[in-house]
Amino acid sequence: MPELRSGVDIEKNSRCSAIAHDWARRTFANRQGIAGAPLMNTTGSFSNYMDYDGAIIAMTSDGIGSKIELAERLGCYTTLGFDLMAMVTDDLVANGFEPGNVSNILDVDTLDAAIVDDLMRGLFEAAAAAVVAVTGGEIAELGDRVRGWGPRMHFNWCATAIGFMPRTRQPIEGGLVRPGQHLVAIESPGFRSNGFSLLRSIMARSFGPQWHEVACDGGRTWGEALLTPSLIYAPAVCKVLDAGCRVTGIAHITGGGIPDKLGRVLRRTGCGARLPDLFEPLPFMYAAARLGEIPPETAYRQWNQGNGMLMLVEADDAAACIALLGANGLRARDAGLVTDDALITITAQPDRRENLAFAVGQA
Repeated sequence: MPELRSGVDIEKNSRCSAIAHDWARRTFANRQGIAGAPLMNTTGSFSNYMDYDGAIIAMTSDGIGSKIELAERLGCYTTLGFDLMAMVTDDLVANGFEPGNVSNILDVDTLDAAIVDDLMRGLFEAAAAAVVAVTGGEIAELGDRVRGWGPRMHFNWCATAIGFMPRTRQPIEGGLVRPGQHLVAIESPGFRSNGFSLLRSIMARSFGPQWHEVACDGGRTWGEALLTPSLIYAPAVCKVLDAGCRVTGIAHITGGGIPDKLGRVLRRTGCGARLPDLFEPLPFMYAAARLGEIPPETAYRQWNQGNGMLMLVEADDAAACIALLGANGLRARDAGLVTDDALITITAQPDRRENLAFAVGQA
């Protein structure tokens, strides 16, 4: 059998990100005292925000990563726009910003007009769901610098989104997080756009090179299950914020899973969280972990395990938050409480017989 790779090295990724951020932070002085001065407290930030003569504008960049291979294998390119849009707009709303505009860059080996049309049609539909305008972009032909699966066009796809801070809000950075607040989990029907290096290794080892054609669940193949498009949470979360719910932190659960992303929100005040009632992984998520013999600790760090976003809210607002999210098409539930012990404790699903503990300072 092929060797099973462990996926992205999260610790190495964090070290390299810290190096890049250190160099970037040294540039902040270039705009000090003038329009474009960075404002963010980086401890709890999912986006970068700046002061433009009194207007607070946020910006973030991200990409789809190796989930693109699923589209290549299935010949289905119209859903990737939802993954790309979710990665950037939901990072903006995680700090309380309302997404407004998106620009994208498509790096290809050689152009295929039909695939480009499918990709952009999907991005158009995702923009409608996110309530944003796609105001710019570039397509770059890079030849054999870009590789992929199969004989058709191969590509990488990334985007940058900008958002604004309505006058009725303040940036959400985690500084108001306190023990006793509730954590509202928003369900994810798929793996979103993270952890696919590990998933692809599991599938190849288990089923061989045509693994995407193997039956998975409910009449779907593994390829169809893993290609499940990302939900875009930003518009519904904005409605929660506009309704006056007291939200003190938001964690967009992407690479690094709940320990990393929720830990980013909690560490500013030294709090922890107890999560006994998260959404449990969907059957195909649990099956993928079993196939790869992935322990729960690794699964919750590599994947969202059915939870795409966590909102930290005052106890009296938890029910209203859940109701508003439900009225806007999202399944949400009260998943746990903020604690004072600097540990994230997750009751592992689906058997609920194991508690996993992650130190916030190490998440």
